[in-house]
Amino acid sequence: MTAVPEELPAAESHPTVTVVVPIYNEADYLPQLLPKLVAATDGVPAEVNVLVVENGSTDGSGPMVDSMARTEPRLGLLQLPEANYGAAVRRGFESATGDWVVVFDIDYFSGEFLAAALAQRERADIVIASKRAPGSQDRRSAMRRLATWSFNTLLRLLVGLEVSDTHGMKAVRRKVLEAVLDDVVSADDLFDTELVLRAGRAGFRIVELPVVVEEERESRSRLWSRVPRTLAGIWRLRRSLS
Repeated sequence: MTAVPEELPAAESHPTVTVVVPIYNEADYLPQLLPKLVAATDGVPAEVNVLVVENGSTDGSGPMVDSMARTEPRLGLLQLPEANYGAAVRRGFESATGDWVVVFDIDYFSGEFLAAALAQRERADIVIASKRAPGSQDRRSAMRRLATWSFNTLLRLLVGLEVSDTHGMKAVRRKVLEAVLDDVVSADDLFDTELVLRAGRAGFRIVELPVVVEEERESRSRLWSRVPRTLAGIWRLRRSLS
C-alpha cells in the first residue's frame, strides 16, 4: 500500500520521528517486510527510528525482531504479554521519543506518506492517510469498502466524527499525545478512533491525505466476527465522550 504523493511546501527544520509498528504473530512476514519498512524511511527528511511493539505472539516474532535490531540501529523492540492492538499502539506512543509519532502496520507503510505528512506539519497536528479522502483509490474488496463506509457513517452519526477515516497510517505530533492520550479509554480496534476524536475536540488541526490501498495479503481477521465488538465499542465511546 502506498500513499499518493502531493506537492507540498518544503519543511524548514529536521524533525525526529518514531514509527510505531504493532505486530502479532508475523514471523512469516517479518524477514521480508520489516527491512522493507525500515528502508522506506531512508529518503524521508527526518531522523527516523522504528519501534516494533510485539503483543502476545506465539510464533517467535519477538525474538526475530530482536535479532534484526542487533544489526539495524534504527530498529527497537517492545514486548507485551497479551495480544491487544490498542494496548500495543498506546505503549508505542508512550515510549516514543520523536517530535512526531507515526503508526504503520507491517503490511501497510509508505515512505511517501511519511514525507508528505511531515511536509504538512506547519498546518497540521495529525495527518491521516484516509482511504475515503478525495483522490484515494481503495482497491480492497467491495465488502471491506462497505464495512469502512458503514463504520465511519456510524461514527459521524453517533459521536460526531468530522474526518473521513481514522484507521490506517497516521502521523501525530507529540503535543497531541501529551494532551489527550491519558483520556483515551478504548482498546483494540477503536483506540485510533478515540484518539483522533479527542484530538479534534481539543482543537488540534487534522489533515487528511489520499492513499492507494491494495491488500498485500488476505486479511487475517474475520470481518463479520468483529461487528458486535465494534458496535459495542462505538456505544461505549459515545457514552465516554458525552
